[in-house]
Amino acid sequence: MSGYAWLAGAIATEIVSTSLLKLSEGFTRPLPGAGAIALVAVSFYCLAQAQRTIPMGIGYA
Repeated sequence: MSGYAWLAGAIATEIVSTSLLKLSEGFTRPLPGAGAIALVAVSFYCLAQAQRTIPMGIGYA
């Protein structure tokens, strides 16, 4: 898988996790809150994989 595909995965999971944070209503609803935490972890993993092949400036931009 190319670095840019990993980066796209990181972006997509970050967007969904941010949406789930709003749905969790301050972590008072456990299912969206747990989903948000899990997707943030997946997003960091995807970004780490992307950083192996693409420049750091592109990944963090």
